[in-house]
Amino acid sequence: MEPARQHHDAFRVAGLTARTTNREENDPATARIGALWGRFFGEQTYESTSHRTGDTRIFGIYSAYEADAHGPFDITVGVAVSDGADSVEIEAGDYLVFTGQGEMPQMVIATWQRIWQYFEARPEIARRYRSDFEAYEGPDKVAIHIGVA
Repeated sequence: MEPARQHHDAFRVAGLTARTTNREENDPATARIGALWGRFFGEQTYESTSHRTGDTRIFGIYSAYEADAHGPFDITVGVAVSDGADSVEIEAGDYLVFTGQGEMPQMVIATWQRIWQYFEARPEIARRYRSDFEAYEGPDKVAIHIGVA
């Protein structure tokens, strides 16, 4: 299934952040993303975050890329906010949107595998590596937005 191209205005997300790499995430001993999500739900961060907007989705934001998919990046798990010093900005621009539905976390992993295969097969489509995001509308449905030039 081909991704849809969408333009998004900038918005902000606040929550919990960790720095990691895809290589570290492939090793259970060094993976941080699963624990970050566990902490987000365990501490009920979505309820205690200030300046929340009316957007009820939960987000996984990928930002502060050092270079590309092989280098370090920040992952922020959070909710949309109107402002906040500890928030991260999702840049305005064009995004390719890949959707997934099914059991977690396998569904998200499979969707990311589709994304990597998509870009590997289409080197003419340039990723921006500025801000990408997962938007969850429920426990089994995700839309992953990849910034493109």
